[in-house]
Amino acid sequence: MGYFVSNIHRKRSLPPLAALPAFEAAARHQSFSRAAEELHLTHGAISRAVAQIEERLGVDLFVRRNRRVWLTPAGERLLKATVLALDGLDSAVEEIHRHDGTSPILSVSCEPSLAMRWLMPRLGAFRDANPDLNIDLRPAGGPVDLLAEGCDVAIRRADFGIAEDYDVTRLWPEFAGPVCDPQCWKTILACDLSNARWLHSRTRPDAWEVWKRASGCEANPASEQYFDHFFFALQAAVNRLGTAIGPLPLVYDDLAVGRLIAPHGMAPTGYDYVLITLDRPGRDPRILRFFDWLMGEAKGMEDGMLPSV
Repeated sequence: MGYFVSNIHRKRSLPPLAALPAFEAAARHQSFSRAAEELHLTHGAISRAVAQIEERLGVDLFVRRNRRVWLTPAGERLLKATVLALDGLDSAVEEIHRHDGTSPILSVSCEPSLAMRWLMPRLGAFRDANPDLNIDLRPAGGPVDLLAEGCDVAIRRADFGIAEDYDVTRLWPEFAGPVCDPQCWKTILACDLSNARWLHSRTRPDAWEVWKRASGCEANPASEQYFDHFFFALQAAVNRLGTAIGPLPLVYDDLAVGRLIAPHGMAPTGYDYVLITLDRPGRDPRILRFFDWLMGEAKGMEDGMLPSV
């Protein structure tokens, strides 16, 4: 009887895999410093990663001279193999991410203020209508890398450039106007914005100027107060600390129950809220369900848009 020798556990003669991205970046830039900048690592970390590979292989991958580096023939050969391997992994991950429509979890990146003041209060209704789909909500703003961040979709205010390889679907236009507590408004002399304290956010410092241009208002504040985040400026308005620029949908619920009023109404800001995806929403049934629900909520908000008070 012969013997079967399994090679399942055969040890591969591979270099440290975690070091390969550092090597690839250093080889592409022909610079350890530029590789470190790209990967947000130190120069020493890149140097150690390359040294680990060289020690495992027993050959030099770079010629080092006068703070510059050039690939050796062995380095050139390893670079070609590394690029093929990393590109293959990247393509596989993207394909898995794009077409995993059977997952019971949908990861949603959403602007923090929108998430806290509009989306989260409505997710219970979405869960009731879609008990088999859980929303993994990740508050984040600005540019997004869906694959790197492991997100299926992102909801953003489209006030920045979005990479062309994403599919961008318009959700609703933004309207905004000054909002404050009803009692606070009554204490403002002659109900004139020029006699009000204007509340600002450092994350959206031009909110008042955008509204003034859209509305034609030429008022200037009696006093001002600044907050680190837009959410805090809106909460300060609820708490009678002054008057803030309140965009729909961030203040829609407050207006609906009378916590805030919009004495000058709402004006279009020229920006839209959008859904950012890797493919058209219809390619993934989970995303399509979420998108259809979002559009339904948006229509309800539009139909119930409150007049100025």
